[in-house]
Amino acid sequence: MKSRVATKQNFIGKLFVAPPVILFLVFTLFPMIMAIALSFTDYDIINMPRFVGLKNFQKIVGDEFFWISLKNTCYYTVLYVPSGLFLSLGAALFLNSEKRMVGLFRTLFYLPVLSSSVATATLWFWILNPQLGLLNGILGVFHIEGPAWLYDSKLAMIAIVMMSLWAGFGGNMMIFLSGLKGIPQIYYEAAKVEGAGRWQMFKLITMPSLTKTTFLVSTMLIIGTFQVFDQAFVLTKGGPGNATITLVYYIYNNGFKNLNMGYASSISLILFLIILVMTLLNQKINKADI
Repeated sequence: MKSRVATKQNFIGKLFVAPPVILFLVFTLFPMIMAIALSFTDYDIINMPRFVGLKNFQKIVGDEFFWISLKNTCYYTVLYVPSGLFLSLGAALFLNSEKRMVGLFRTLFYLPVLSSSVATATLWFWILNPQLGLLNGILGVFHIEGPAWLYDSKLAMIAIVMMSLWAGFGGNMMIFLSGLKGIPQIYYEAAKVEGAGRWQMFKLITMPSLTKTTFLVSTMLIIGTFQVFDQAFVLTKGGPGNATITLVYYIYNNGFKNLNMGYASSISLILFLIILVMTLLNQKINKADI
């Protein structure tokens, strides 16, 4: 009787697990395998793939636009990841209480996360408009001449970072809030008895307790920055002067504009390896166990 019940439970469990496993195999694992295979071919979608060995990777070494897109992506990462961590953790610390209106602010901060990246980018396209934009309008109130954010090669990436921070920090804030809620209050009470101040409690209790949470958030931020596409596509189209063309944008141009799927797949493989290395480095820096 017990064996029948156990068999039935196992069968039901497998039924529940089957849909996500099938989706993972069809839409994640299979495309990954296909991308790796195509990276060694010359494939234009129309004709059959032609094996070319390592020629695509040799081409990458001398591809000026690949290095420009990699530099832009790294620049975006350097700007966005520390800012995203600081902003989301700061908001979580500020809202980690049961005071009135805290729930409202949590909701307001999280709302941009629910919007699509394309809709958010379209909104910010008008906010950053040099003549009619809200941001330059606010600067004008203080008699500051607002710049042409999206049309200046030095400011365009900074504008994209500002939009990304506004759109994404709410989700990371909620993760940090969950981590803060998991820290036993008895630690802080004991620290207060010992005469510790707020900074000491933050340094010796809060941050060590948030190691795994920080690793999770920072890893998600790093992966997200190296996959940035929608913002640059909607706001700047990679301009001005290739100042905001990113790796994924360059992959898109090669694969879907130039129909050079083999070369696009080879860049995708390089991007995967970069993200893997960055994740391992981040794990070592945060000293977190996966």
